[in-house]
Amino acid sequence: MTAYTLDMVADRLNLSLKIVRRYVASGALVAYKEHSRYVVYENDLKDFEQTGKPQSVKADNPHLSKSAHKGADNTQLLLFDLAPYVSERKARPGKNSASSDNVNWADISPYWNNTTHSELTFIDLFCGAGGLSRGLEMAGLNGICGLDFFKEAGMTYRRNFKHPFVYGDITQPEIKKKLYDTVAEQLGGRHLNLISGGFPCQGFSMAGNRIVDDPRNSLYKEMLEIVRTLQPDFVLCENVKGLRSMLGGAVEKKIIDDYKAIGYEMNVTTLCAADYYTPQKRERVIFVGNRLGLKNFHPRPILSPEHYITTGQAIGDLVDHPADPAFNHVPTQHNAEMQRRIMMCPEGESLYKGYSDAWKKCPWNEASCTVKENHGGVNLHPKLPRVLTAREMARLQSFPDDFVFEGPKNKQLVQIGNAVPCLLGKAIGLAIRKSMADLE
Repeated sequence: MTAYTLDMVADRLNLSLKIVRRYVASGALVAYKEHSRYVVYENDLKDFEQTGKPQSVKADNPHLSKSAHKGADNTQLLLFDLAPYVSERKARPGKNSASSDNVNWADISPYWNNTTHSELTFIDLFCGAGGLSRGLEMAGLNGICGLDFFKEAGMTYRRNFKHPFVYGDITQPEIKKKLYDTVAEQLGGRHLNLISGGFPCQGFSMAGNRIVDDPRNSLYKEMLEIVRTLQPDFVLCENVKGLRSMLGGAVEKKIIDDYKAIGYEMNVTTLCAADYYTPQKRERVIFVGNRLGLKNFHPRPILSPEHYITTGQAIGDLVDHPADPAFNHVPTQHNAEMQRRIMMCPEGESLYKGYSDAWKKCPWNEASCTVKENHGGVNLHPKLPRVLTAREMARLQSFPDDFVFEGPKNKQLVQIGNAVPCLLGKAIGLAIRKSMADLE
């Protein structure tokens, strides 16, 4: 798991270092002393972001962000009334569990192995290497454009897709114009049916009965603006499962309300990629909305847990596969002591105490745990004394073998770890086609 110095925590939370130290001293923010410095682990930082923020914003409150200290006229601090969200949460306990979501389930199993071509079009914002884009194309949709500011991910996207990729920061007017121009040119008079995107959400926090929306949420706002401008039929937003519990569900409610305000009725639930032939128990929260008055369908699970594709089934044939950079299969060389420790680590557990995700050993006879590259913390191979290769991670993310990743190995791992599993994207794409009566 990632460990942050207090300076890094201050930067991430937009707080002064002095205020961060006060939180640590008070016990509100859990920190550990390692090698003469304090560090904060990812899970503890997430817990703090969700529950540890100040409950009021006053001029004499020591728990103010840097931007808040600039004065009452500070334009970077946007406050939203949270009272209706709080009252609704109390009235509907357990709303954020998938079992109590208001979901329209679509049976996509008849179309899984004989997917027809569709005329529906999509663009993919914050597309990364293109896991979601590839999945939507597997569902028969037509990619129009991808956008991201991760250079190596853009190199990968351009290599693997026929449609254009726009590289750059979408908050910059010239990049946004390039996006609009590219979309218009690629559509050539056709209609845009879907905008998809996975925006970062760490900027939401709470002050009293209001959501504090800081500058880190600019990408969320940009996607909202792009949807408002381009007016696609459908919107697909994907994010980490933890978004649902942020501020007790108020962030989720705000997203639904923001899209409703521009004409899109949304449904949301949490989907597990393993339910759709992905050999990985990766969960993502999926928002689907439309402005046509249609039902928003989510894909009904195809597989039950006892029939999940296992790690061994997915990567077993690569155990004796020779190193092949062109195939993104380059095993890491560990020293003898590290190899011994990896082999001794039980399946499903992490090599390092205090880490929950990084350096975790995938189970061989089950669908894999969530795979990710976490600042060097790559998942452990269940049978070999090393971490997974990029190709093995790609298999667990359901990327096809002809999908080649660009950039140095460490950048490949980041691209793969951040991706939406392709087959999860396919399932969602088929459900959207079902909503539009576009499946034969």
